Amino acid sequence: MKYFLICFLFVHLIILTSFADEKPETLRSPNGQIVVTAGLEKGRIYYSVKKGGLAILNKSFLGFRLKEGNFDSGFKILSAERSSSDESWNKPWGEELAVRDNYRQLILCLQESDGLKRKLNVVFRTYNDGFAFRYEFPEQENLKDFIIMDELTEFALAGEHTAWSIPYKTEFYEGLYKPSAISALDTVCTPLTMETKKGLYLSIHEANLTDYAGMNLFPVNKTPLLRTFLTPWSTGEKVFVSGVRHSPWRMMIIAQSPSDLLLSRMLLNLNEPSRLGDISWIKPGRYIGIWWGMHMKKHTWEAGPLHGATTENTKKYIDFAAKYGFSGVLVEGWNKGWEDWKSFEFTQPYPDFDIAEITSYAAKKNVKLIGHHETGGNTRNYEGQMDTAFAYYQKYGVDAVKTGYVGGMLDGKERHSSQYGVRHYRKVIETAALHKIMIDNHEPVMPTGLQRTFPNLMTQEGVRGQEWDAWSKDGGNPPEHTTIIPFTRGLAGPMDFTPGTFNFTNTALPGTRVHTTLAKQLALFVVLYSPLQMASDMIENYEDKPGFEFITSCPVNWAKTLIPAAKIGEYVTIARKDRTSESWFVGSITNASPRNMVLHLTFLDGNAKYKAKIFRDGKEADYKTNPYPLDIEEMEVTSESILRLHLAPGGGAAMIFTKLTADGQ
Repeated sequence: MKYFLICFLFVHLIILTSFADEKPETLRSPNGQIVVTAGLEKGRIYYSVKKGGLAILNKSFLGFRLKEGNFDSGFKILSAERSSSDESWNKPWGEELAVRDNYRQLILCLQESDGLKRKLNVVFRTYNDGFAFRYEFPEQENLKDFIIMDELTEFALAGEHTAWSIPYKTEFYEGLYKPSAISALDTVCTPLTMETKKGLYLSIHEANLTDYAGMNLFPVNKTPLLRTFLTPWSTGEKVFVSGVRHSPWRMMIIAQSPSDLLLSRMLLNLNEPSRLGDISWIKPGRYIGIWWGMHMKKHTWEAGPLHGATTENTKKYIDFAAKYGFSGVLVEGWNKGWEDWKSFEFTQPYPDFDIAEITSYAAKKNVKLIGHHETGGNTRNYEGQMDTAFAYYQKYGVDAVKTGYVGGMLDGKERHSSQYGVRHYRKVIETAALHKIMIDNHEPVMPTGLQRTFPNLMTQEGVRGQEWDAWSKDGGNPPEHTTIIPFTRGLAGPMDFTPGTFNFTNTALPGTRVHTTLAKQLALFVVLYSPLQMASDMIENYEDKPGFEFITSCPVNWAKTLIPAAKIGEYVTIARKDRTSESWFVGSITNASPRNMVLHLTFLDGNAKYKAKIFRDGKEADYKTNPYPLDIEEMEVTSESILRLHLAPGGGAAMIFTKLTADGQ
């Protein structure tokens, strides 16, 4: 008996020794405030995160369940490789001119101790505003092509935070973000933005989504422990790993304020530099479109007596664009296929749309036709015509195309954020680039910063935009919606929300309308960033209307962005400096509550004078009862000036600050 007991203890000691915890590795951010600790616990890889000594994430485990079995335990650390980087890069367009990419990196190289002895690397990066990590699958004999059934990544939050989210199954991500305790969440999309009881602001998202499935999150057993749920194929698999042998980056912004969330550029830094070479053809712009008239039932997409996309109507829009300095005119419903939404033909215009005549007419007026490819979600039909369709547009000088995927599942069975969808969207971006065409992608997969690598990916929808104020049976977007989305969907990248509705009477669905004041519609052109920015309304609703001059003056490309004031769901004020002049533009918005805002103009250049033009809510303005009153005033200001603004319920203010020369001009 003693012999067997000794043998048992000896074997048990060997087992314990084989999984003995190795000393964990720590990785500090460049400023030393954020600390990631990573190591093994009984052969399982984990990490934890602190900021300034405060726990952000408790011990969180990593790994996978493959079709061939688990790939999350039995590891040993082969090496820990460290590096750092601090450099800046220029943005061809965006919210500022340059971005600093300053991080420290740790690569943990792991291998299974027994069995197949497969290798896995986990790459951690720390920034001053957060951290990120991703998995790498080294080329190896025992892990060639394989199938991921589940990613087991955890985010063990160190508290019960308030989170703003939309459910994972929200169609096209077009939902209202609602606040909730973490443990009460369903499976939700990212970005997932949180406010902690300690006053920090966190947001979890992914960067560089390439040949992989989109990441969603769910609380384990109704606790603040979040685990990853990858969007599956219709057949149940999550990811087929073949050519691309790494996951997207899993990232968390850690900010002291809501303003700091908006100023983080970690998402872009985690993407690769541009692959496109010469990008002189990529130009941001402001445009109008034959679009809102269809929502108002004044026009139709399909051919007929009310057809919107006619040569005559398009010329009217081109004339208006030329008169008021818009760079383009979007035309929807120009091509055959709108009758059934199943078999769109992308090189066959309706008989009343002469694309050669239209584009020639537009070119003479220095206006571009913005193309439109609605697919109805039929990606196979689109991919069969894609190269020809882009070449057709290129022939006529069309260099920007809005794509759409209305129709539920892709090809009737695959989700937009599945690996199938991710692959399709990438093919569109790359094919468009070959024809020097910019993309505005509607019904997309959630953006992950790919515009750095493919700067022709200008803007995307993936948000409950202004069109919901035309036809939504719930009455339209509530006033708080636009005070939330900058901190949720907006963290993923530019949004094609399409602000700028001036007529608040909805003849198509009288119970639904825009729930803002006119001044707030103007402010949204600054608050909601998009390098292709559409003014949503029909042109007859703009002519000779007060406030329209702000839209025609407001740039879409910026040299600098600042956030003077922000509180998620309540208000936000954003100041942006024009990239081609010394002018600043400011937008300030509120939710349904009236608000008095104080704006210090310290962002203006010292020792300079500016002419301020302010578009603010007029007396008695109220989004419910009287959205139209608009006061416009001018004054001289300096960097020492302080403006006091009253924002009406659902209201806002938009401002232009033009630097004066020595003679006051």
